[in-house]
Amino acid sequence: MRKLVLAVAVVAAGAATFVAAPQAQAQQYPSVAGLTPFSPEANFMSLPGYLRYRYFVTSRTWISYEEAARIAAGG
Repeated sequence: MRKLVLAVAVVAAGAATFVAAPQAQAQQYPSVAGLTPFSPEANFMSLPGYLRYRYFVTSRTWISYEEAARIAAGG
């Protein structure tokens, strides 16, 4: 009986986590247009590096360098 109650509790907790998960939204990236790479305005970073850093500060999630390079290049 205890195993059944434990199994039901685990399934219920998992279902609650799935239901409470936030909906995916369109990603908003910080703009690096007009910044000069390795300048003080870009915190002495490359533009993809600065974009990754700014995105992390706001979302607490890292994006790949490849994705940041594509976005920084305008695509």
